[in-house]
Amino acid sequence: MKLSLKQLGVYVLLLVFGGGAGLFGSRYLLPQNRSFQQLRNVTMASPPESVVPNSSSGVIGATGGDNVNFIATAVQKVGPAVVRINATRKVANPISDALKNPLLRRFFGEDEQPIPQERIERGTGSGFILSEDGELLTNAHVVADTDTVQVTLKDGRSLEGKVVGVDSVTDVAVVKIKANDLPTVKLGNSQNLIPGQWAIAIGNPLGLDNTVTIGIISATDRTSTQVGVPDKRVSFIQTDAAINPGNSGGPLLNAQGEVIGVNTAIRADAQGLGFAIPIETAARIANELFTKGRVEHPFLGIDMADLSPIKKQQINQENQLNIQQEAGIVIKGVTDDSPAKRGGLLPGDVIQKVNGKPVKTSAQVQKLVESSKVGDILALEVNRSGKIQTFKVQSAAYPERK
Repeated sequence: MKLSLKQLGVYVLLLVFGGGAGLFGSRYLLPQNRSFQQLRNVTMASPPESVVPNSSSGVIGATGGDNVNFIATAVQKVGPAVVRINATRKVANPISDALKNPLLRRFFGEDEQPIPQERIERGTGSGFILSEDGELLTNAHVVADTDTVQVTLKDGRSLEGKVVGVDSVTDVAVVKIKANDLPTVKLGNSQNLIPGQWAIAIGNPLGLDNTVTIGIISATDRTSTQVGVPDKRVSFIQTDAAINPGNSGGPLLNAQGEVIGVNTAIRADAQGLGFAIPIETAARIANELFTKGRVEHPFLGIDMADLSPIKKQQINQENQLNIQQEAGIVIKGVTDDSPAKRGGLLPGDVIQKVNGKPVKTSAQVQKLVESSKVGDILALEVNRSGKIQTFKVQSAAYPERK
């Protein structure tokens, strides 16, 4: 078969830009080459060995052979309230954009448009039911750039869901479906979690519906920067329960079957690590989205880091500072035209207290800021070149990304 020069050019463009488009869409599309060994699945239909916690802490003990354990009990309780969310969105076709190049237009002809300007992108995530009348919670990236989604319930029903609100800052979104008498989850408490406690994740990883994975709480208060998503405003729960694409938006449970977090597959390269948004944060954001349709986050405009002897040297070199302290929270940078700038804070200031409360980590500072309201005045006590000073900063709304 003979190919014209024009046809050959089209094929080359499809190969080059198609590869890029595949990478672009990988945030939503489910990978096919992940190791199934990572899942350590416990299916809802087939409970594992007969073990149950012999106390509320989730310590495992024998059940006497009834073939039901604390994992199976938690899943039976929560599983019916976990849903699959299928989202479809239109995105710009990079091949079409490339054809706007004058050189390529001359090659293909001014009037010819062989490639559509938009392409359809499909993705699958998870969610869970908050109310009997169909209020759902999921991840923002699961439903981003679309107004409606397809929601599949555990009983097999498939309903259209309306995306009521999306908050990209915390990666929380809410969806409403028209139904009544739905099963709901019970919200727990993530404030007093201890590494080593049981963690159970339910969702649809890798397209496998109603999958349960088990692990422990590996750490708490992981900052967005530590996790590798500095554009978020969340102190994440870290777990070794497998969380893969498709798990995003599903619940993370404690041993009693209470929701303590919202699973989010934010790190495609995470191996043996999973992250979840604490349920207190997710529930607060969800409530605002359902009532107002949007969320305003208080913003100071400072770039913080926790100090240590090694970090002190690194921060001094990278930011041309002269910090002497070896512990505390240092302000590495202050955003121009920000509340912090107007309030008098400077790079090199070491934060010691916020509203009179001593702080030792940047995560604590972030929590105190997030717990305030836009427009509140926060008193920050800092050590500036050996002198203790207090600055009053009035927070503003977190600027929207363009």
